[in-house]
Amino acid sequence: MITTFLSGLPDDDNTAIVTPGATISYRELLSRVDPLAWALAGRGIGPERVCVVALERGADPIVAIAAVLRTGAAFLVVDVDLPDKRIEALARGGHALITSAALAPRFAALGLPGPTVLVDEAGPPVPLPAGVEPRSLAYVSHTSGSTGTPNAVLIEHRWMHPYLRAIVRDYRLGPDTVALQLAPPGFDAGLRDTFAPLLAGGRLVVLPRATLLRPAELFAALAEYEVDTMLSVTPSFLSFLAGQPGAEAALRGLRLVATTGESMRPFLASGGRRLIPGRLVNQYGPTESTMTATRFDVPELPDTAVDLIGKPIDGVSVRLLDGDLRRVPAGSPGEVCIAGPGVGRGYAGRPALTSERFVPDPYGLPGSRLYRTGDLARRLPSGELAYLGRGDRQIKIRGYRIDPAEIEGALLSHPAVTGAAVTTDTDAQARTHLVAHLTGDLAAVADTVLRAHLARTLPPHMMPRRFARLSRFPTTRTGKVDRLALATAPAPRRATEGTHR
Repeated sequence: MITTFLSGLPDDDNTAIVTPGATISYRELLSRVDPLAWALAGRGIGPERVCVVALERGADPIVAIAAVLRTGAAFLVVDVDLPDKRIEALARGGHALITSAALAPRFAALGLPGPTVLVDEAGPPVPLPAGVEPRSLAYVSHTSGSTGTPNAVLIEHRWMHPYLRAIVRDYRLGPDTVALQLAPPGFDAGLRDTFAPLLAGGRLVVLPRATLLRPAELFAALAEYEVDTMLSVTPSFLSFLAGQPGAEAALRGLRLVATTGESMRPFLASGGRRLIPGRLVNQYGPTESTMTATRFDVPELPDTAVDLIGKPIDGVSVRLLDGDLRRVPAGSPGEVCIAGPGVGRGYAGRPALTSERFVPDPYGLPGSRLYRTGDLARRLPSGELAYLGRGDRQIKIRGYRIDPAEIEGALLSHPAVTGAAVTTDTDAQARTHLVAHLTGDLAAVADTVLRAHLARTLPPHMMPRRFARLSRFPTTRTGKVDRLALATAPAPRRATEGTHR
């Protein structure tokens, strides 16, 4: 048995969570956890049971996650701003739902599995486990799948707890830390965002999403709450902030900024490092390996010719291997394969995909496994890893990993679309965005109609910025759609979006 990180939370009257409408002390936060855990346990929730957490931003999701862990069960957080069909797909396989009285009618109509427990519910006291088995399920987080459906990644307790404690230690978080929660609900980085500052006895600032997306309001909030730490910010969001009036003054109070989810190179190439006066850390790691595998401390004068993701964190091994899982020669590109206790259990209900991506580690102890990321990198003489991009079609937009096949499938469900291929492009600020190339009778179908169609099933980060209408797709010699030709064709050939706004 191991103790969960909850045992490390303070139990005092110091402020734990700050929202625009309220402040919550550590004692108040913890006083809500056990009563909800009793209510869950009374409904049969315990180890290997999955609780879907569907709540608005604020203290409630934090209470819910803590209560789930208190029972020894696992949590699955969904973003309540997603379309209903998307939430249905993500919540499949859950054993209970934790939500609010205001949201309960909406989810009742969806028919989600298991009983519904309100976040402010208090059950009669029952015995709760003193700890959890290291190999028991801790949480479920989703990645976009190549078949057009989200893949549910199963992460165990054994590495989540030491990882969060290591974040507190390595980033020197403490009672004076004031951290801003930035990671979206359901994104595994939200665990680091939320619980590392609380484990340190610091203060967590939780703002409405609208505030986070409005630079002037966000800058004002940074000053008002004296935010000094961001643990999970995407480089593209940093670039967005850096381009706003007053950015240099607004960001000067940040003593730690840790990025996640995508390449930092465009931000650094644009001169963004000078706007971050404190420590800037580039974190790398897929959901399947419990958040972080490597990290790189960015110097004041960074090398922008390479995309450095640093060295493995303590307890993690990163091997660069070829297609036959043999080590590549020094300095040569190889697939990033991650080994260690952070490697997840696999994908729920996807045994074939699990066996393909989670494979026996030929260089580890008997029975150990490694995760094949599909990312490419090479190791520099310094031992640091230089990221070289994806080895397959999956891409990252604003920190979200996306498979174009999922978007293509949604586009093809429109009656006027006969063919769909999604590629990426970059704008003048080196920001990556999606382009949907379409065939079909689309002359009378406006972009707004296509966006509305996609919005019924897809989240905003999977929305193409442009829709290019083609008479036919270029093809390879084997008859497949030539995606490279689509991505590199001159703009007049690629898009006719100007008349379809």
